[in-house]
Amino acid sequence: MTDPRARFLPLGALTAAVLMTAACGGTTIDDAQDEGAGGPTGTADPDAEIPEGLAVDFLPKQLNNPFFDLVNAGGTEAVEELGGEATERGATEATADSQVEYINAAGQAGSDVIVIAANDPDAVCPALNEARDGGAVIVGYDSDANCTDVFVNQSSNELIGRALVDMVDGQLDGEGEFAILSATPNATNQNAWIEEMEQILDDEQYSGLELVDTVYGNDDDLESFQEMQGLVQSHPDLDAVVSPTTVGLAAASRYVSDSEYQGELVVTGLGEPSQMQEFVEDGTVDEFALWDPHELGYLAGYTGAALQTGQITGAEGETFTAGDLGEYTFETDGELVLGPPLVFDADNIDDHDF
Repeated sequence: MTDPRARFLPLGALTAAVLMTAACGGTTIDDAQDEGAGGPTGTADPDAEIPEGLAVDFLPKQLNNPFFDLVNAGGTEAVEELGGEATERGATEATADSQVEYINAAGQAGSDVIVIAANDPDAVCPALNEARDGGAVIVGYDSDANCTDVFVNQSSNELIGRALVDMVDGQLDGEGEFAILSATPNATNQNAWIEEMEQILDDEQYSGLELVDTVYGNDDDLESFQEMQGLVQSHPDLDAVVSPTTVGLAAASRYVSDSEYQGELVVTGLGEPSQMQEFVEDGTVDEFALWDPHELGYLAGYTGAALQTGQITGAEGETFTAGDLGEYTFETDGELVLGPPLVFDADNIDDHDF
């Protein structure tokens, strides 16, 4: 029987030449194109068919994380619609070392597509580059690495950063101290959103807000709960906490809901309606935001298949159809955006079941 991966090796090898040099920092994408290595502005074949049997591996930051469970479910649905086989790999702790082990396992299993939410932008790259050498294409989502072929962004960093600042600003009437409870110190997505928040806070309209601290719960429920406790103890005048991670927001909300701070301390950030409903109903949280994680995984699955079979290269302006989500266009080289974040409150939280 012919190995179905053999049909995909040429594109994987083409992509490897560009991304490995780009990851080392010594050669730009344009330089690689001049050298005949192809790259994200190479020639795509929009009419290329996606054959059955595509092997797609999904590597979340950690297993048993409700957000990533939903993402992987969406990705699996997309792969199954395409007649492929989806595999979820990972550890229960959100570390780069654990991800490297499972990247290697995916490569050894002959993965055609690796879809990853990176725990570190650089530490996972040697393993990802080796998998690319074996014919895989690499799709980042949620938190990008510096060596992916394409990144499927849940929203733009600017849109997310502004949504987080605006929710704090609105609930504090433009004045007060707030802190950030983030995920891991090396998480590229949270760091990018926090950087955007800091830049937005320089605007005159937000002059009454003061960011006093940023702490990290490492996307662990207990650790995030303890960090939240530490914040209120360290900052007696704290008015709000923003958590740009679903685990952190749920833990922070649980702490406040059972404390003297309920109704006094604003808690907001990025969370899932299913996790946050009880805290909205009991008055702990007025509003929070997120995108549909199922749709994020679904789009990443279709993107990986289209990339591996040559329908797209990831170049700006390329368009393809992502199943039930419809048509998507690369607005910039190598990055696809799902859409703007949704804001949830008591009026609409019952309309969403993820």
